[in-house]
Parts: sequence; C-alpha cells; structure tokens
Amino acid sequence: MATTVLSLSGLDPTSSEPIYRQLYWRFREAIHKGLLKPGDRVPAARALAKELGLARGTIDSAYSLLTSQGYLQSRGQAGTRVAYGICDTASAPLATAQPLALQQQTIRQPSPLLPFQMGVPALDAFPRKIWAQISARCVRATHSQDLANPSAYGLQALRAAIATYLQVSRGISCSPAQVFITAGYRETLSLIAHAVLTPADRVLIEDPGYPPTRRLLEGLHITPVPIPVDQDGLCVARALEAGHHARAAVVTPAHQSPLGVSLSLPRRLALLEWAREQQAWIVEDDYDGEYRYVSRPLPALKSLDRDGRVLYSGTFSKVLFPAMRLAYVVAPEALVERFEQTCEAFQSGCPELSQAIVATFMAEGHFARHIQRMRKLYSERRTMAVNGLKSVLGEQIQIDANPGGMHLILRLRPPQSDRVMVQRMRKTGLFAEALSEWQQQGEPASGLLLGFANIDSLATAQALARRILALM
Repeated sequence: MATTVLSLSGLDPTSSEPIYRQLYWRFREAIHKGLLKPGDRVPAARALAKELGLARGTIDSAYSLLTSQGYLQSRGQAGTRVAYGICDTASAPLATAQPLALQQQTIRQPSPLLPFQMGVPALDAFPRKIWAQISARCVRATHSQDLANPSAYGLQALRAAIATYLQVSRGISCSPAQVFITAGYRETLSLIAHAVLTPADRVLIEDPGYPPTRRLLEGLHITPVPIPVDQDGLCVARALEAGHHARAAVVTPAHQSPLGVSLSLPRRLALLEWAREQQAWIVEDDYDGEYRYVSRPLPALKSLDRDGRVLYSGTFSKVLFPAMRLAYVVAPEALVERFEQTCEAFQSGCPELSQAIVATFMAEGHFARHIQRMRKLYSERRTMAVNGLKSVLGEQIQIDANPGGMHLILRLRPPQSDRVMVQRMRKTGLFAEALSEWQQQGEPASGLLLGFANIDSLATAQALARRILALM
C-alpha cells in the first residue's frame, strides 16, 4: 500500500476538480492498471486522511463514490477492499466516465487551428491568466437579476468602455448610447441593413472585397455594386459614377480587405462628400485597424465625419479571440432611436457575462496594453513569415508588403492557379484562401491569402514554406 499512498501525494488543490474526485480517479486508475487487485485492502480513511493532510470527510467522499460504483467493498472490521468481479473490465477503455478535464474537452470539441489560418490572432500570446481571473470575479459578482434576458443594445458598462476607447485610440467622439453590441460583423451588417436600407437598394462594395459582405447583402435582396480597388484604396471616382442611386457604401479604409492598402485622405474626403450630397451611408468596417507596422494607426474615417453619415463597425475577434463573438457598431446620433427600435425587433442580445468580462478587461487597462504588445509581436512575426517564405520559395512567389493587418498575399507566377493551390494546401492541413475568389470583375489576380499571426519563428515559416513548395 505504500506505493498507492505515494501515488496520491501529487493532488492539486488549485485544480477545478475537487480533491475527493482526484482521489477517486487515482484509485480507479490503480485498480484498472492492476496496481490494486481484487481483495486488496485500501488504507483506512482516518489513516489516509492523516497521511495526506486532508479532512476525513474528503476521504469518505472518495471511498463512497468508489463503493457506489462497485470498485470497493466495505467488510466491517476486515476493512475496505477492492471488489471482486472487476478484473474482466480492468483492461477495457473507460467509455462512459472520464475525468472532468477530459469531459470538458469532449464537450467543447475545438476545431483544429491550421497553419496560416486567416482572422485568428496570436492565441499563444493571449493573457489567459488575467482573463481567467477577471472571468472568475465576474462570475462571483453575478446577481440573480443578471440571469434575466440581456439588453438588446448591449451591456451599458461595455458600451461606455468602447466609447472611451474609440475616443482615445481612433479619434471617434461618441456617447455610449451610440454604441450597439452585436455577435459579430455579419450581425452588425444585418443590423445596419435593417435599420437604414430596404430591399432593392444598391450598395457600393470593394472589389476585391470580403465575400460575406456581398453574400449577406444579396441574401437581404440588396444589390451590391462592385467598385475596383487600387493602391490608394477604393476608386472613389468610379464610385461617384456608379453611386448616383446607391444608398450606402461598405469600405475598409484603414486596411483594405484583402489587399491591405489604405484609403488615401483625398479619397476619404471625396467619399464623405458623396455621402453628404447623396444622403447615403458609409459603413466603415475597421476590422483590424489597430495593427499598422510602418507608422501610427490611421485615424478612423468616422473621425472625419461632420455630417453623421458614417456607421463605424468594430470587432473583438481580431484583438481578443474569435470565440468571443462580440462586435459593435457606432450609429450616428440622429439614428440612435432607429437603431434601438431595430435592435428590439431583430436582436436577442449577447450574453452579458461575456460583455462584463470584456468591459472589465478594458476598464482595468489590459485591453490597451494587449493591443500594444500584439502590435509589436505581429510586426516581428510578419517579418519572420516574409523572410521564411522568401528564403524557400524564392522566385516562385511575390509577397505584397502591406503596411498592416494580420495576413500576407503571396502572388503566384503564371500559370499557377490560386484555387488549385488552395485545394492542395487544404488537403495537406495548410490553410489558404484564393485571392481570385474575393474578386468579382476584371482579370482575376492569382494569389494566396495567408495569416501570419500564429507563425512563432523563422524556422516554423521555413518549414511551412517547404510544404507549400512541395505542392507547386
């Protein structure tokens, strides 16, 4: 029995699993491995409690659970012994009962994170310990009224934290009442469409541009009108030609998705003037505007809006993690009441516990510090990814030197097809998106969109580049 006691000495009092459950699993494992055989006597509860420095009740709880499941039998003065008749199952896999940690893994079933996956921040650098501490505090502070239906507009504390952050970091002056919380960009765009657009309206979109934007508008029977993008962003002159009867434009001015260019100041002013004259709306999708590596982040287009025509869309997916499923939109002051009515009609509200955690994370300064650290880290990882890919692929590709963002564009040499390469990469466990699939008009460009945020070293980038080279 000395061996059994020694094996119980590594109990973890900080684990989320109670000590008695940890004891239960230690004994059960010993029985299944044959370290404890049928008929063997286990230590008396009082003696084991003294040996391990635990309360007698903890040992009794573990023994009671083992006895109820037929692993132990109490024989009075003969003590508690391993039950007979369980030898046949000793080598069988534990199919139904698993430790708590394994149960959690089975329940969640996380999707695998593929190399070069787009839209996923550096998960290895996320401050999980701080996040867990804040989460625990928010759970402990939960009151009964917090368990009712969440506000369709969003948690007031989070709306206020976002308004403060945008004022400081993006130059946007807004009140908490103008901020509406959503469950992601798609829900944000849907909310905007229900609030200010009607079926059969025409909306200008970037070409190439984010495919879900086009698909969502089409699903709402709104006509997307593709406008080409060049090195200075959306070709506003072309937009003015096509936009006489358009009700809105959806743009990514800080870091165009997917080309990574920034909308120039003259074009920003021209787009705002178009919206003023046409009484149209501009949806500014600022999905990762915080991440610019050649200079300070550019001010938001919304910060130049003097006529209340810009609806600013932001998300926590890129700066925190995608599983958070929280985003927001800043409505012009004149549209607040209309957005409130639209939220009440179409929004069910986001979980307030998640909102409370994010609000606390922001209010205590962790959010701003995290963005600063990630900006430095992504600049380093971007350089490592570019150097690693170039050192292996050489003349086979050309890499666009984007000033910011979280992805690279690998331009392929003719006659290589980006769609064929994407299919080959996906089959071998590598992620990529084909640039040509983001384009609607004109001669399709051949390129691979690759996320670099989780490339942790030059050696990793080179190893992945060799896998790409083998597929060319």
